[in-house]
Amino acid sequence: MTESPDVAIIGGSGFYTFLEDPEEIEVETPFGAPSAPVAIGSIAHAGTNRTVAFLPRHGQGHEYPAHRVNYRANMWALRSLGVRQVLAPCAVGGLNPELGPGSLMVPDQLADRTYGRKQTYFDEGACHVSFADPYCPRLRTALLDGLAADREPPIDGGTMVVIEGPRFSTRAESQWYAAQGWDIVNMTGQPEAILARELELCYATAALVTDLDAGIDASHAVAQSEVFEVFAAHTERLKSSLRTVIASLSTERPCDCSNALDGMTLPLELP
Repeated sequence: MTESPDVAIIGGSGFYTFLEDPEEIEVETPFGAPSAPVAIGSIAHAGTNRTVAFLPRHGQGHEYPAHRVNYRANMWALRSLGVRQVLAPCAVGGLNPELGPGSLMVPDQLADRTYGRKQTYFDEGACHVSFADPYCPRLRTALLDGLAADREPPIDGGTMVVIEGPRFSTRAESQWYAAQGWDIVNMTGQPEAILARELELCYATAALVTDLDAGIDASHAVAQSEVFEVFAAHTERLKSSLRTVIASLSTERPCDCSNALDGMTLPLELP
């Protein structure tokens, strides 16, 4: 295998490739197979050369809807290959009229409305991992700075509510989410974020708004084709911005992410 990657990109809907001529690694995990082989390759940008891993969250052909993604295997596979920093762009719906298609947010909070998903690597013992701030502040800063270099500055902070899917929200549901003060709605941001924390990975997301959610625009209902079309229109620019972010990242991690399990022990040894 080429040099071990310390940074990974997890691609969302419509974001299935990232690297030129990568080496694909089949990874076995204690939790089954990840969504796809992990692609590993080099990115040369702004005078730097970085080995990066890429994993399409939904599979190479979008085989897995959000509620069937094997999040535990995905995160474990990345860590086992050397990854310690994860950037996880995703498509979201806007929960207020100011967050229309094409808006970009780097959220600092999430609200979990999923159910039935495997949310942890812990099945026994005292294992209450701190999750008050679900995203790595250092990676959030890098995303804000790097994304602003290639486009209009993204919105700094906000709450992403994660729903079970695969259906979109009813108008009543999206109006209720907005009434809570939540900003964007998504189907994949959890349990990905907490599993990253349990593996002591740095993790942050860039959320691209593809539509106004159903309860926000009374004249319109969200359609899958619309979501994919808007995300596709912004994918290449988002990829360029992420290369800028990756080039800026240090291998040093002075944040608290690497100490998330202090005083706790996973039932399996960390890779």
